[in-house]
Amino acid sequence: MGTSTPVRTSLYENHLKCGAKIVDFHGFELPIWYSSIQEEHLATRSTAGIFDVSHMGFFRFSGSDLMPWLSSIATQEFTNFENGRCGYTHFLDNDGHIIDDMIFAVVSENEVLGVPNASMVSVMYKWFSENIPDNSDIRLDDLSEKTSIIALQGPQSKNILELVLGIENSVKRFKCQNIKINDLGISGWIQGTGYTGESGYEIFIDNDDAPKLWEKILESKQFGIVPVGLGARDTLRLEKGYLLSGQDFLWPGLGLNPDFDLPPNFLSRNTAETNVPFGIDINHDFIGKEFVQKSLHSGYKWKGLVCQERGPSPRPGHAVSSIDDSKILGYVTSGGPSPSLNRKGIALAYLKDTQLGDEVLIQVSQRKKIKALISKTPFV
Repeated sequence: MGTSTPVRTSLYENHLKCGAKIVDFHGFELPIWYSSIQEEHLATRSTAGIFDVSHMGFFRFSGSDLMPWLSSIATQEFTNFENGRCGYTHFLDNDGHIIDDMIFAVVSENEVLGVPNASMVSVMYKWFSENIPDNSDIRLDDLSEKTSIIALQGPQSKNILELVLGIENSVKRFKCQNIKINDLGISGWIQGTGYTGESGYEIFIDNDDAPKLWEKILESKQFGIVPVGLGARDTLRLEKGYLLSGQDFLWPGLGLNPDFDLPPNFLSRNTAETNVPFGIDINHDFIGKEFVQKSLHSGYKWKGLVCQERGPSPRPGHAVSSIDDSKILGYVTSGGPSPSLNRKGIALAYLKDTQLGDEVLIQVSQRKKIKALISKTPFV
Protein backbone atom coordinates (compact mmCIF):
# COMPACT_ATOMS: atom_id res chain seq x y z
CA MET A 1 0.00 0.00 0.00
CA GLY A 2 3.04 2.29 0.36
CA THR A 3 2.28 5.78 1.62
CA SER A 4 -1.28 5.80 0.26
CA THR A 5 -4.22 6.33 2.58
CA PRO A 6 -5.04 3.16 4.56
CA VAL A 7 -8.04 1.17 3.36
CA ARG A 8 -11.09 0.92 5.57
CA THR A 9 -13.01 -2.35 5.46
CA SER A 10 -16.80 -2.41 5.25
CA LEU A 11 -16.84 -2.98 9.01
CA TYR A 12 -14.87 0.15 9.97
CA GLU A 13 -17.88 1.95 11.49
CA ASN A 14 -18.87 -1.23 13.34
CA HIS A 15 -15.41 -1.33 14.91
CA LEU A 16 -15.71 2.26 16.10
CA LYS A 17 -19.14 1.46 17.54
CA CYS A 18 -17.52 -1.34 19.56
CA GLY A 19 -14.84 1.01 20.91
CA ALA A 20 -11.97 -0.37 18.87
CA LYS A 21 -8.39 0.90 19.00
CA ILE A 22 -7.61 1.25 15.26
CA VAL A 23 -4.14 0.79 13.75
CA ASP A 24 -2.65 0.74 10.26
CA PHE A 25 -2.01 -2.92 9.44
CA HIS A 26 -0.47 -3.61 6.02
CA GLY A 27 -2.33 -0.63 4.60
CA PHE A 28 -5.69 -1.41 6.27
CA GLU A 29 -7.28 0.39 9.21
CA LEU A 30 -8.13 -2.48 11.56
CA PRO A 31 -8.76 -2.93 15.29
CA ILE A 32 -5.79 -3.99 17.39
CA TRP A 33 -8.13 -4.49 20.37
CA TYR A 34 -11.52 -3.45 21.74
CA SER A 35 -11.21 -4.17 25.50
CA SER A 36 -7.80 -5.83 25.90
CA ILE A 37 -5.76 -8.50 24.15
CA GLN A 38 -5.89 -10.71 27.25
CA GLU A 39 -9.67 -10.49 27.63
CA GLU A 40 -10.39 -11.07 23.94
CA HIS A 41 -7.95 -13.97 23.76
CA LEU A 42 -9.44 -15.79 26.74
CA ALA A 43 -12.99 -15.19 25.53
CA THR A 44 -12.17 -16.83 22.20
CA ARG A 45 -10.71 -19.84 24.00
CA SER A 46 -13.65 -20.18 26.43
CA THR A 47 -16.73 -18.87 24.55
CA ALA A 48 -16.47 -17.11 21.17
CA GLY A 49 -14.88 -14.22 19.30
CA ILE A 50 -15.70 -12.44 16.04
CA PHE A 51 -12.91 -11.08 13.82
CA ASP A 52 -12.78 -8.82 10.78
CA VAL A 53 -10.20 -10.44 8.49
CA SER A 54 -11.31 -8.65 5.33
CA HIS A 55 -7.72 -7.53 4.72
CA MET A 56 -6.94 -11.08 3.62
CA GLY A 57 -7.15 -11.87 -0.08
CA PHE A 58 -9.71 -14.03 -1.86
CA PHE A 59 -8.93 -15.77 -5.16
CA ARG A 60 -10.99 -17.98 -7.44
CA PHE A 61 -9.17 -20.48 -9.66
CA SER A 62 -11.10 -22.23 -12.43
CA GLY A 63 -10.39 -24.38 -15.47
CA SER A 64 -10.51 -27.91 -16.82
CA ASP A 65 -6.91 -28.83 -15.84
CA LEU A 66 -7.00 -26.90 -12.59
CA MET A 67 -6.18 -29.55 -9.98
CA PRO A 68 -3.08 -31.02 -11.68
CA TRP A 69 -1.79 -27.49 -12.32
CA LEU A 70 -2.23 -26.40 -8.69
CA SER A 71 -0.54 -29.60 -7.53
CA SER A 72 2.45 -28.85 -9.77
CA ILE A 73 3.08 -25.45 -8.16
CA ALA A 74 2.12 -26.25 -4.55
CA THR A 75 3.48 -28.42 -1.74
CA GLN A 76 0.00 -29.92 -1.35
CA GLU A 77 -1.43 -32.58 -3.68
CA PHE A 78 -4.72 -30.96 -4.70
CA THR A 79 -6.05 -34.03 -6.51
CA ASN A 80 -6.34 -35.81 -3.14
CA PHE A 81 -8.97 -33.35 -1.87
CA GLU A 82 -12.66 -34.08 -2.40
CA ASN A 83 -15.23 -31.43 -3.26
CA GLY A 84 -16.26 -29.50 -0.16
CA ARG A 85 -12.89 -29.91 1.58
CA CYS A 86 -10.35 -27.29 2.65
CA GLY A 87 -6.59 -27.65 2.97
CA TYR A 88 -3.36 -25.80 3.65
CA THR A 89 -0.41 -25.42 1.29
CA HIS A 90 2.81 -23.53 0.57
CA PHE A 91 3.93 -22.10 -2.75
CA LEU A 92 7.69 -22.13 -3.30
CA ASP A 93 9.98 -20.39 -5.75
CA ASN A 94 12.51 -22.23 -7.90
CA ASP A 95 15.03 -22.11 -5.03
CA GLY A 96 12.59 -23.71 -2.61
CA HIS A 97 11.82 -20.56 -0.60
CA ILE A 98 8.25 -20.08 0.60
CA ILE A 99 6.57 -17.24 -1.28
CA ASP A 100 3.30 -17.53 0.61
CA ASP A 101 1.08 -20.01 2.42
CA MET A 102 -2.63 -20.35 1.74
CA ILE A 103 -5.81 -21.99 2.96
CA PHE A 104 -7.75 -23.32 -0.03
CA ALA A 105 -11.24 -24.71 -0.55
CA VAL A 106 -12.21 -27.21 -3.26
CA VAL A 107 -15.54 -26.24 -4.80
CA SER A 108 -15.26 -28.79 -7.62
CA GLU A 109 -12.56 -30.37 -9.75
CA ASN A 110 -12.77 -27.24 -11.91
CA GLU A 111 -12.96 -24.58 -9.18
CA VAL A 112 -10.85 -23.78 -6.11
CA LEU A 113 -11.02 -20.78 -3.76
CA GLY A 114 -7.92 -19.53 -1.97
CA VAL A 115 -7.02 -17.01 0.74
CA PRO A 116 -3.57 -15.42 0.24
CA ASN A 117 -2.08 -13.28 2.98
CA ALA A 118 -2.96 -9.60 3.10
CA SER A 119 0.41 -8.19 2.05
CA MET A 120 0.89 -10.83 -0.66
CA VAL A 121 -2.26 -10.49 -2.75
CA SER A 122 -0.68 -8.63 -5.68
CA VAL A 123 2.52 -10.69 -5.46
CA MET A 124 0.65 -13.99 -5.56
CA TYR A 125 -1.70 -12.83 -8.31
CA LYS A 126 1.31 -12.03 -10.48
CA TRP A 127 3.08 -15.28 -9.60
CA PHE A 128 0.04 -17.46 -10.32
CA SER A 129 -0.64 -15.62 -13.59
CA GLU A 130 2.93 -16.11 -14.78
CA ASN A 131 2.74 -19.83 -14.06
CA ILE A 132 -0.49 -20.55 -15.93
CA PRO A 133 0.50 -22.66 -18.96
CA ASP A 134 0.11 -21.24 -22.45
CA ASN A 135 -3.05 -22.39 -24.26
CA SER A 136 -4.65 -23.30 -20.93
CA ASP A 137 -8.23 -22.40 -19.99
CA ILE A 138 -7.21 -21.88 -16.35
CA ARG A 139 -8.48 -18.57 -15.03
CA LEU A 140 -7.60 -16.58 -11.90
CA ASP A 141 -10.07 -14.03 -10.49
CA ASP A 142 -9.15 -11.67 -7.65
CA LEU A 143 -12.29 -11.22 -5.53
CA SER A 144 -10.48 -9.51 -2.66
CA GLU A 145 -11.74 -5.93 -2.95
CA LYS A 146 -15.43 -6.83 -3.16
CA THR A 147 -15.35 -9.50 -0.45
CA SER A 148 -15.57 -9.12 3.32
CA ILE A 149 -14.34 -11.96 5.53
CA ILE A 150 -15.74 -12.47 9.01
CA ALA A 151 -14.23 -15.14 11.26
CA LEU A 152 -16.33 -16.61 14.07
CA GLN A 153 -14.15 -18.68 16.41
CA GLY A 154 -14.43 -20.48 19.75
CA PRO A 155 -16.29 -23.30 21.53
CA GLN A 156 -19.65 -21.50 21.24
CA SER A 157 -19.22 -20.58 17.56
CA LYS A 158 -21.41 -23.46 16.37
CA ASN A 159 -24.33 -22.38 18.55
CA ILE A 160 -23.99 -18.78 17.35
CA LEU A 161 -23.68 -19.73 13.68
CA GLU A 162 -26.75 -21.95 13.80
CA LEU A 163 -28.75 -19.22 15.52
CA VAL A 164 -27.74 -16.56 12.99
CA LEU A 165 -27.45 -18.43 9.69
CA GLY A 166 -29.22 -21.71 10.42
CA ILE A 167 -28.06 -25.27 11.02
CA GLU A 168 -27.75 -25.85 7.25
CA ASN A 169 -24.70 -23.56 7.22
CA SER A 170 -22.90 -25.20 10.13
CA VAL A 171 -20.02 -26.85 8.27
CA LYS A 172 -17.57 -29.15 10.02
CA ARG A 173 -13.88 -28.46 10.50
CA PHE A 174 -12.10 -27.98 7.16
CA LYS A 175 -15.35 -28.51 5.25
CA CYS A 176 -16.90 -25.77 3.07
CA GLN A 177 -19.95 -24.83 1.01
CA ASN A 178 -21.95 -22.02 -0.55
CA ILE A 179 -24.02 -20.26 2.11
CA LYS A 180 -27.52 -21.72 1.99
CA ILE A 181 -30.79 -19.80 2.30
CA ASN A 182 -31.02 -18.02 5.66
CA ASP A 183 -33.19 -15.48 7.50
CA LEU A 184 -30.68 -12.66 6.82
CA GLY A 185 -30.84 -13.20 3.06
CA ILE A 186 -27.04 -13.40 2.93
CA SER A 187 -25.24 -15.36 0.22
CA GLY A 188 -21.56 -16.20 -0.14
CA TRP A 189 -19.15 -18.88 1.01
CA ILE A 190 -18.48 -20.47 4.39
CA GLN A 191 -15.70 -22.78 5.56
CA GLY A 192 -14.73 -24.43 8.84
CA THR A 193 -11.31 -22.82 9.08
CA GLY A 194 -9.60 -20.11 11.12
CA TYR A 195 -6.36 -18.86 12.61
CA THR A 196 -7.07 -19.48 16.29
CA GLY A 197 -6.92 -23.27 16.57
CA GLU A 198 -10.48 -23.25 17.90
CA SER A 199 -13.52 -24.64 16.14
CA GLY A 200 -15.20 -22.00 14.03
CA TYR A 201 -15.93 -20.52 10.64
CA GLU A 202 -14.70 -18.04 8.08
CA ILE A 203 -17.55 -16.38 6.19
CA PHE A 204 -16.97 -14.73 2.79
CA ILE A 205 -19.70 -12.28 1.76
CA ASP A 206 -20.30 -9.15 -0.31
CA ASN A 207 -19.09 -5.98 1.38
CA ASP A 208 -22.63 -4.60 1.63
CA ASP A 209 -23.76 -7.59 3.72
CA ALA A 210 -20.88 -7.51 6.22
CA PRO A 211 -22.24 -4.90 8.71
CA LYS A 212 -25.58 -6.70 8.97
CA LEU A 213 -23.97 -10.07 9.67
CA TRP A 214 -21.46 -8.57 12.14
CA GLU A 215 -24.19 -6.92 14.19
CA LYS A 216 -26.40 -10.01 14.16
CA ILE A 217 -23.59 -12.21 15.43
CA LEU A 218 -22.79 -9.75 18.23
CA GLU A 219 -26.41 -9.92 19.38
CA SER A 220 -25.73 -13.49 20.59
CA LYS A 221 -24.61 -12.24 24.00
CA GLN A 222 -25.94 -15.37 25.73
CA PHE A 223 -23.04 -17.31 24.19
CA GLY A 224 -20.34 -14.93 25.41
CA ILE A 225 -19.44 -13.49 22.00
CA VAL A 226 -16.95 -10.59 21.93
CA PRO A 227 -15.30 -8.66 19.09
CA VAL A 228 -11.60 -9.51 18.79
CA GLY A 229 -8.76 -7.46 17.33
CA LEU A 230 -5.45 -8.23 15.65
CA GLY A 231 -3.58 -8.40 18.95
CA ALA A 232 -5.45 -11.42 20.28
CA ARG A 233 -5.56 -12.96 16.83
CA ASP A 234 -1.76 -13.05 16.97
CA THR A 235 -1.50 -14.47 20.50
CA LEU A 236 -4.10 -17.12 19.62
CA ARG A 237 -2.17 -18.25 16.55
CA LEU A 238 1.12 -18.19 18.51
CA GLU A 239 -0.29 -20.59 21.10
CA LYS A 240 -1.27 -22.97 18.30
CA GLY A 241 2.11 -22.75 16.56
CA TYR A 242 0.85 -21.34 13.25
CA LEU A 243 3.17 -19.58 10.80
CA LEU A 244 2.81 -15.85 10.20
CA SER A 245 3.73 -14.65 6.73
CA GLY A 246 6.41 -11.95 6.78
CA GLN A 247 7.43 -12.81 10.33
CA ASP A 248 8.08 -16.56 10.44
CA PHE A 249 9.01 -16.70 6.79
CA LEU A 250 9.81 -13.91 4.33
CA TRP A 251 10.22 -14.47 0.62
CA PRO A 252 13.59 -13.02 -0.51
CA GLY A 253 12.01 -12.03 -3.82
CA LEU A 254 10.29 -9.15 -2.04
CA GLY A 255 13.64 -7.49 -1.31
CA LEU A 256 12.48 -6.62 2.21
CA ASN A 257 14.14 -6.88 5.58
CA PRO A 258 12.26 -8.25 8.61
CA ASP A 259 11.00 -5.83 11.24
CA PHE A 260 13.54 -7.18 13.74
CA ASP A 261 17.27 -7.99 13.71
CA LEU A 262 18.24 -11.35 12.22
CA PRO A 263 21.15 -12.68 10.17
CA PRO A 264 20.72 -11.96 6.43
CA ASN A 265 18.03 -14.12 4.77
CA PHE A 266 17.37 -16.02 7.99
CA LEU A 267 13.64 -16.05 7.18
CA SER A 268 14.12 -17.49 3.68
CA ARG A 269 12.70 -20.92 4.49
CA ASN A 270 11.27 -23.98 2.79
CA THR A 271 8.39 -26.15 3.92
CA ALA A 272 10.52 -28.82 5.63
CA GLU A 273 12.22 -26.17 7.74
CA THR A 274 8.86 -24.82 8.96
CA ASN A 275 8.11 -28.28 10.33
CA VAL A 276 4.42 -28.11 9.29
CA PRO A 277 3.48 -31.71 8.33
CA PHE A 278 -0.12 -30.97 7.31
CA GLY A 279 0.99 -28.51 4.60
CA ILE A 280 2.90 -30.89 2.36
CA ASP A 281 2.55 -34.10 0.37
CA ILE A 282 6.08 -35.05 -0.61
CA ASN A 283 4.84 -37.81 -2.93
CA HIS A 284 4.23 -35.57 -5.93
CA ASP A 285 6.31 -33.19 -8.04
CA PHE A 286 6.12 -29.47 -7.36
CA ILE A 287 8.23 -26.35 -7.75
CA GLY A 288 11.05 -26.31 -5.18
CA LYS A 289 10.65 -29.99 -4.15
CA GLU A 290 14.36 -30.83 -4.37
CA PHE A 291 15.20 -28.20 -1.74
CA VAL A 292 12.46 -29.48 0.57
CA GLN A 293 13.77 -33.03 0.29
CA LYS A 294 17.28 -31.93 1.24
CA SER A 295 15.95 -30.29 4.41
CA LEU A 296 13.63 -33.07 5.59
CA HIS A 297 16.07 -34.59 8.08
CA SER A 298 18.72 -31.92 8.64
CA GLY A 299 19.33 -28.23 9.14
CA TYR A 300 17.10 -25.69 10.84
CA LYS A 301 13.63 -26.69 12.05
CA TRP A 302 10.88 -24.42 13.41
CA LYS A 303 10.21 -25.49 17.02
CA GLY A 304 8.38 -24.35 20.11
CA LEU A 305 9.99 -22.96 23.24
CA VAL A 306 8.46 -22.71 26.72
CA CYS A 307 10.22 -20.49 29.22
CA GLN A 308 11.14 -22.09 32.55
CA GLU A 309 11.96 -18.87 34.41
CA ARG A 310 10.37 -15.52 35.07
CA GLY A 311 11.63 -12.57 33.09
CA PRO A 312 10.99 -10.63 29.90
CA SER A 313 9.09 -12.68 27.32
CA PRO A 314 10.92 -13.92 24.23
CA ARG A 315 10.46 -11.73 21.19
CA PRO A 316 11.33 -11.95 17.47
CA GLY A 317 15.07 -11.67 16.90
CA HIS A 318 16.12 -13.04 20.28
CA ALA A 319 19.03 -15.48 20.01
CA VAL A 320 18.69 -19.04 21.31
CA SER A 321 21.88 -20.72 22.55
CA SER A 322 22.91 -24.06 24.01
CA ILE A 323 22.39 -24.52 27.75
CA ASP A 324 26.14 -24.15 28.33
CA ASP A 325 26.01 -20.92 26.28
CA SER A 326 28.75 -22.21 23.95
CA LYS A 327 26.96 -21.72 20.62
CA ILE A 328 23.96 -20.03 19.06
CA LEU A 329 21.38 -22.57 17.88
CA GLY A 330 18.98 -20.19 16.15
CA TYR A 331 16.64 -17.25 16.59
CA VAL A 332 13.09 -16.58 17.76
CA THR A 333 10.67 -15.51 15.03
CA SER A 334 7.48 -15.27 17.13
CA GLY A 335 7.13 -14.99 20.87
CA GLY A 336 5.40 -13.42 23.82
CA PRO A 337 3.44 -14.14 27.00
CA SER A 338 0.74 -16.81 26.63
CA PRO A 339 -2.63 -15.62 27.96
CA SER A 340 -3.85 -19.22 28.27
CA LEU A 341 -0.77 -20.27 30.30
CA ASN A 342 -0.90 -17.49 32.91
CA ARG A 343 1.33 -15.33 30.71
CA LYS A 344 4.21 -17.80 30.68
CA GLY A 345 6.67 -16.93 27.92
CA ILE A 346 6.41 -19.03 24.75
CA ALA A 347 8.17 -18.73 21.42
CA LEU A 348 8.68 -20.22 17.98
CA ALA A 349 12.21 -20.36 16.62
CA TYR A 350 14.29 -21.87 13.83
CA LEU A 351 16.81 -24.08 15.61
CA LYS A 352 19.50 -26.56 14.55
CA ASP A 353 21.12 -29.46 16.39
CA THR A 354 18.29 -29.70 18.93
CA GLN A 355 15.72 -32.24 20.09
CA LEU A 356 12.36 -31.99 21.83
CA GLY A 357 12.91 -31.66 25.56
CA ASP A 358 16.32 -30.01 25.27
CA GLU A 359 16.99 -27.13 27.62
CA VAL A 360 18.30 -23.96 25.98
CA LEU A 361 18.89 -20.29 26.77
CA ILE A 362 16.99 -17.36 25.22
CA GLN A 363 18.64 -13.93 25.15
CA VAL A 364 15.55 -11.98 26.27
CA SER A 365 17.46 -8.74 26.89
CA GLN A 366 21.00 -7.40 26.56
CA ARG A 367 21.88 -8.60 30.05
CA LYS A 368 19.53 -11.48 30.70
CA LYS A 369 19.16 -15.03 29.40
CA ILE A 370 16.45 -17.37 30.62
CA LYS A 371 16.08 -21.11 30.43
CA ALA A 372 13.50 -22.65 28.07
CA LEU A 373 12.51 -26.13 26.97
CA ILE A 374 12.07 -27.13 23.35
CA SER A 375 8.43 -28.13 23.11
CA LYS A 376 5.89 -29.53 20.70
CA THR A 377 3.18 -27.24 19.37
CA PRO A 378 0.40 -26.39 19.89
CA PHE A 379 1.30 -25.08 23.33
CA VAL A 380 -2.34 -25.28 24.50
